[in-house]
Amino acid sequence: MLYYMGLALAIGIGLPIGVIGAGIGQGLATAFAVQGVARQPEAAGRIQTFMIIGLVLIESLVIYSFLLAILLMGNLPTFEQILQLAQAGQ
Repeated sequence: MLYYMGLALAIGIGLPIGVIGAGIGQGLATAFAVQGVARQPEAAGRIQTFMIIGLVLIESLVIYSFLLAILLMGNLPTFEQILQLAQAGQ
């Protein structure tokens, strides 16, 4: 039973941590890209290309976290199964 509780906590805490970190990273990357374009407008094309590549790599972390959460949620028992386990343990 403790295993299932840990699994549910890992899903509930792990996904938001990954998403928050990725959101902060994307915001910083975009902010610095805008600053770079403001300083050197002639380099806007190269800066935009590097920014998009960086954002794609950051977003892949969110996608992997989401897929892992979906896979782990498939291992969680239903509420009825948890009640049966709790009654059998008493």
